[in-house]
Amino acid sequence: MAAITMRLPVPRKLVGPSAPRGGEKHLVAPGDTITTDTGYMRGHGTYVEDEKLIASVAGAVERVNKLVCVRALKTRYNGEVGDIVVGRITEVQQKRWKVETNSRLDSVLLLSSMNLPGGELRRRSAEDELAMRDYLQEGDLISAEVQSVFSDGAVSLHTRSLKYGKLGQGVLVQVSPSLVKRQKTHFHDLPCGASVILGNNGFIWIYPTPEQKDEEAGGFTPNLEPVPLSDREVISRLRNCIVALATQKLMLFDTSILYCYEASLPHQIKDILKPEVMEEIVLETRQRLLDLEG
Repeated sequence: MAAITMRLPVPRKLVGPSAPRGGEKHLVAPGDTITTDTGYMRGHGTYVEDEKLIASVAGAVERVNKLVCVRALKTRYNGEVGDIVVGRITEVQQKRWKVETNSRLDSVLLLSSMNLPGGELRRRSAEDELAMRDYLQEGDLISAEVQSVFSDGAVSLHTRSLKYGKLGQGVLVQVSPSLVKRQKTHFHDLPCGASVILGNNGFIWIYPTPEQKDEEAGGFTPNLEPVPLSDREVISRLRNCIVALATQKLMLFDTSILYCYEASLPHQIKDILKPEVMEEIVLETRQRLLDLEG
């Protein structure tokens, strides 16, 4: 018989604020007045009424000079040019693929916006169009970069660099896009033996760190060799750590994920998602991040 874990009810602990140095974040609900100062500029998530700046979404107020916006706590992905995304092919159309990227509308990957296998550069022919399903088909996962954003909010992608392309073996974790911290790079080889792609759209891909970078493949010959048990255990632990951080609303970036991984090592992988263990390792991670800032 399978073992059943039972826990007695315990009073919830008051968790300290996770705000950075400089005070707590200013959280607002829709309809809350942010400021009555007319000198501020209206940003995303706000509107003006009776000379007052009012929040239109629930989230944290962010100020950049005179620009005020509200960053929603839970939202669909709003694409920006240059973002790194992880997506799933949903449909093969004429000269394009439709890609699910956690946004309101399906994203588009044009045949002309991708590297051909081997990285060769040439005009796309009718033969390439007929062979589109050989490159990418429904259900395939890809990493890509946002090339442009259409007026209706739909996103156009490209995979013209050899670091983008079809993803092989690994684990996909979906979190809120607002929890993924914007950084110079979103591809990280972690010292624990696995790599992550932190998609700005909230799709996170965890996979074994390749022993050598295969630049010849052009991103379309994923490695399908069996993954050793040790690598699978590292990937599973990372996956549970990311879920724990997302549940506790802590920002996701390479340092926070690594600190959480190290804090989880005394516990078994399956125990990381228990509420009391999750709270313990995330509090330790939060404290280490605050010490790092200090």
